[in-house]
Amino acid sequence: MRITVNDEVMNFDTPLTVSELLASLGRPVAGIAVAVNQTIVVRGTWSEHVVRDGDQILLFQAIAGG
Repeated sequence: MRITVNDEVMNFDTPLTVSELLASLGRPVAGIAVAVNQTIVVRGTWSEHVVRDGDQILLFQAIAGG
């Protein structure tokens, strides 16, 4: 399976969920937002949302400010 994460092409042997993807990348989940194919994935569905071949994923770090 070939996906793009923040403009970096990555290959995985099998489909995985958003939660599994973040774990495999070693990314902390606190303060992170995820979009798959330009659609935000609600945090409560990360363990169910399966990333598919060709998906484009954007990971955003939430930044507080005013």
